[in-house]
Amino acid sequence: MNFKNFKIVRKISDISPKLKWRMFAELQDCKILSRYIDYLIPDDKKDINKDNEKLEKMVRDTLIKEFSPKIKDMKAFNMLVDATVHNIKKKQLMADGDYEEVEL
Repeated sequence: MNFKNFKIVRKISDISPKLKWRMFAELQDCKILSRYIDYLIPDDKKDINKDNEKLEKMVRDTLIKEFSPKIKDMKAFNMLVDATVHNIKKKQLMADGDYEEVEL
């Protein structure tokens, strides 16, 4: 028997039935709210955008760390970041088997 939670259980059992019912009803209302549903099932597009931003920030930081802080002042720095992010995503898609070449 777990005696650490025994005090909590005794306190909960001392709560009036009306208050217990009110707490139960409030929890049921919260479960129906769209915020709760969004919390359980997040929007994939938001997550993808956050992942893209994290990847881009990681690439920027790595390039600055590997070369020098002066690299971010170069004109081609943003293009270098975009190309690096593209190559990382391409390699990931190829590893997953989801990548297909498109002939134009």
